[in-house]
Amino acid sequence: MNTPAVHIVDDDDAIRDALLWLFQSRGVNARAWNSAESMLAACTDAMRGCLLLDVRMPGMSGPELFDRLAGRGCAMPVIFLTGHGDVPLAVAALKKGACDFIEKPFNDNELVDRVIEALALDASRRAARESEAGLAARLASLTAREREVMERVLAGKYNKVIADELGIAMRTVEVHRSRIFEKLGVRSAVELTQRLHRASPPRA
Repeated sequence: MNTPAVHIVDDDDAIRDALLWLFQSRGVNARAWNSAESMLAACTDAMRGCLLLDVRMPGMSGPELFDRLAGRGCAMPVIFLTGHGDVPLAVAALKKGACDFIEKPFNDNELVDRVIEALALDASRRAARESEAGLAARLASLTAREREVMERVLAGKYNKVIADELGIAMRTVEVHRSRIFEKLGVRSAVELTQRLHRASPPRA
């Protein structure tokens, strides 16, 4: 279940079988679901990969499934397969965060390429989230004094200045500085600054 895969959700047996064969013939792991409801019931936080959703299905539609999954916090990229009349629905889903949509009939190579891109996007997003979580845990391990020293190191202050401001010996500052670098897995103040900056990108 944790293996990255393209999760195909389509009520048409022939289309599901054709898509499974297509992806498996290109070395892309694939799973298929015959309804939005069955996919929703099976979906867990551990699922990895992307979703390939038909827009119109009996019962819950593709866009409705997308909304339900988004409400659960599912971050897997979503690609919609649409008929010509479904394009407005797909565009509306794009505005809500869907990854892409492809009109039927589709080009096999184009579809596989889009799915591979979506799988790579999911992997990169997960890696970024795991890195942020790891950094948060490392930051949480700092003592109050180490945080005070780190703030001044990030401000570019010399050890002597930090020692004077905090009323401690310069050797003590050096020890704190060394422990900060060790806990955060960096070797210099420059590397520390770069890591924290990458973890907190500027907001648009």
